Amino acid sequence: MVEASDMELEGLPQFELTTLDIVVGAAYLGVIVGIGFWVGYTRKEDSDFLLGGRGSAWPLIGFALMAANFSGTHFLGLAGAGYHDGIAVWNYEWAATFILIFFAIFILPFYLRSKVDTMPEFLERRYDRRSRYAFSGFSVFTAMLIDSAGALYAGAIAAVLLFPEVPLWVLVSGIAVIAGIYVMAGGLRAVMITDTLDGILLILAGTAIFILGFIELGSWGAIRDASPDGLSIIRSPDDDFLPWPGLFTGVFWLSIYYWTTNHVVVQKALSAKSLDHGRWGALFAGFMQLPFLFILIIPGIIGIVLYPDLPEPDQVWPALVFDFLPIGLRALVFAALIAALMSTLDSVLNGASSLVVNDFVRPHKKLTAKQQTRVSRISIAVFMTIAALWAPRILEFEGIVEYFQSFLSYITMPVVVVFLGGLFWKRPGPHAAFYTLVIAAPLGFAGFLAGEVFQVYDIQFLYAAGIMLVFSLGIFMGVTFLTEKPDPESLKDLMWSRKHWQEESEELRGKPLWKNYRVLAAALAVVTIAMVIVFI
Repeated sequence: MVEASDMELEGLPQFELTTLDIVVGAAYLGVIVGIGFWVGYTRKEDSDFLLGGRGSAWPLIGFALMAANFSGTHFLGLAGAGYHDGIAVWNYEWAATFILIFFAIFILPFYLRSKVDTMPEFLERRYDRRSRYAFSGFSVFTAMLIDSAGALYAGAIAAVLLFPEVPLWVLVSGIAVIAGIYVMAGGLRAVMITDTLDGILLILAGTAIFILGFIELGSWGAIRDASPDGLSIIRSPDDDFLPWPGLFTGVFWLSIYYWTTNHVVVQKALSAKSLDHGRWGALFAGFMQLPFLFILIIPGIIGIVLYPDLPEPDQVWPALVFDFLPIGLRALVFAALIAALMSTLDSVLNGASSLVVNDFVRPHKKLTAKQQTRVSRISIAVFMTIAALWAPRILEFEGIVEYFQSFLSYITMPVVVVFLGGLFWKRPGPHAAFYTLVIAAPLGFAGFLAGEVFQVYDIQFLYAAGIMLVFSLGIFMGVTFLTEKPDPESLKDLMWSRKHWQEESEELRGKPLWKNYRVLAAALAVVTIAMVIVFI
């Protein structure tokens, strides 16, 4: 068993919580847990547990999408990647903005019009039930071993600085219990509300750290000099972390998986009260990806100057918090970090439990709404336990970002091919989707174990993503042309078409510009391109 005391802590400032810190931090976390219980108690229908009653407005959706993404990968992982590799990691964030634009315009309408509760359910309508089960199992697997385990690990990495003698598994277990309590109490509605509160607090906290760190270094030039890449997002083709060709072989495709097919994320948009609110929420989340460069990544670069000998790059964020902020306020920021991890855990576990109910239990056994909620809560407890047991193994990787992106690079390309192929091509039938998922995804996992865990071969994971993409596409197209065509009439409401585009164009003619999602999307794209050009 890996213990916190096994980790080297030299090179860090001394951390010690005062009574005021403990009171402030505990009070905030108490409020968050209390909201979960309150929402769960006042919820009118148990069916609201999964999709919050489909009544979420766009600010709630936008903040929830951002907060779900504002996980340990972002607070600890992005700052740690900035400390170790510079701003190249920002490529994932601005790419996400473009993918969210694509999602809002071309994909979300079909999800909402189909009234599905889960992403696997959409695959069933487009293909067949086999594909639904295959993708549902895949989603539960990744929810446990990637998202949940990563968030628990991030929390433990931060907590070990305060409690260096406590075994890592104890810290992981404590975070798991706290997060599990309020997600089981409130369901998605509680998740959406607490994510919004967490998102606001996290933005303010990150901004404060950036400003204070900038003042400490004194100039933008000092930050540029400290950065391993001179504040350029373009890295050489043989770079170990993010080679520039990897943008096209991996980064954009990983973003498509995360933002358009990952049920845990898309579930936020599925709860929208209308298509407009879903689209505005997605675009709002896309806009909020851009400041991550300043809120999280550049503080990691500032940490290079202040703590040149950190044993773990992912420890730079809590080091900055405790070094820069006064007593009381630093506890609030530390609570924001815990809240970010809880936001990830509650979103992931609620989404995974909804898959169990909708895809594995409800089709085979008739349950009351209360019984469905009970099954969801039992599932959450099981998933949390598995994630907690796996989390300490992430110590074997260079950092949280590398663990996440390398794992996803190997296993998610079949999902991307199946979803995009189903949404934009009429020819693929049920066999193409099913065999692509059940063949390519397990082989991808085997490739991850061989290349990233056991080091059997050496290939940069973003290049591996490109190989898996081509391999998955080969299976998908091969099976497509060897099997019968589906009935195009049965797919007309599940696929993009010019007719839908023209109908929406007519609807938009009478709307003011600030409500026109296409105008908003175009403005967001221009802002993103301008920022990218500055940091090339």
